[in-house]
Amino acid sequence: MISAEEKLKERIKELTCLYEVTSIIVNCDYDQIEDALKGILYCLQKAWRFSDVAQVKLFTDQYNIATADYPVDAVFLEANVQVFNKKVGEIHVAYPKPEYKLTDFLQEEKKLLKNVCLEVGNLLERKQIKDNEIIIKRQMERADRLGILGEITAGIAHELNTPLANILGFAELLKTRIAEDTQANKDLDKIINSAIFSREVVKKLMFFACEMPQQMTLVNINPIIVNAINLMEPSLNKKKIVHELNFNAPSIFLRVDTIQLTQVIFNLILNAIYFSPVKGKILIDVKETDDKVEIRISDEGPGIDPKISDKIFEPFYSTKPVGEGSGLGLSVVHGIVKSHKGVISYRSNKPKGTIFTIAFPKI
Repeated sequence: MISAEEKLKERIKELTCLYEVTSIIVNCDYDQIEDALKGILYCLQKAWRFSDVAQVKLFTDQYNIATADYPVDAVFLEANVQVFNKKVGEIHVAYPKPEYKLTDFLQEEKKLLKNVCLEVGNLLERKQIKDNEIIIKRQMERADRLGILGEITAGIAHELNTPLANILGFAELLKTRIAEDTQANKDLDKIINSAIFSREVVKKLMFFACEMPQQMTLVNINPIIVNAINLMEPSLNKKKIVHELNFNAPSIFLRVDTIQLTQVIFNLILNAIYFSPVKGKILIDVKETDDKVEIRISDEGPGIDPKISDKIFEPFYSTKPVGEGSGLGLSVVHGIVKSHKGVISYRSNKPKGTIFTIAFPKI
């Protein structure tokens, strides 16, 4: 039997625990929530009748925390942690076996554990709401940036097209006039090549800004993909890269803009070639299902750093050295896929590399 004095002491410990837990939650920094959860566990540890041997453990879908000497063989009380009325984990308060039994826990302690679990669930709910707000804010900021950049790049593309056409035209005329001057012809070839490169950047800008009119037709995409890859044979051979192309059907029909689909394949495979090691392997799988067509491109490169995962589809962002990339390739791909009502995603390849997956709906 527990004396009235002992009951009073236990009640004071429980109330102190609830006060301390509430204080921790009120003053919690959501960026350091794991420290707050550890503090709550130690508050619980002190509130139990046999606090010198009590150990506490919290495990959820995101956290797994325990006090220092949590016993392997234990008798314990448990209560559920719920977030938005869904169980996400549990808190256990344990005594070591065989010294202690389940009857050593007090009824008041069961109530206390449920109350603390309720408070922890509320804290995790607020953390999730905060995280969602941050994600939504970033998405809105990104959409706004992309909208502004779309307007700017459309203007830039139109402004550059005319002078670039003049440069190319007059350079070609000069070549015919000074055909006998070998050095001058070499210099003119450099001017022409640079102008062509610049024109390709302008085309990418116009793709990104949605200024290129789409011509959607129902076509067999298999030969389109084959032709695009064949054009990249010199780049593949230069790095001695082996590529494997697989279709799960001899003919796969999809309503697409043929030029834009070619642009998507070009950009993704050129990226894969660039980041692949010499004698690496690139795998291209094209799969048709009842409701969609999936194109998956796998490489064996270094992969994508998680720190930049939210930037890779942004225009002008590039991990390539200056002068080797405009930072428009993946943003162009993203824009084209989106305009086709599709989705582009990526994940890590095993043991190394990246897998880009494009899913086009069969409209």
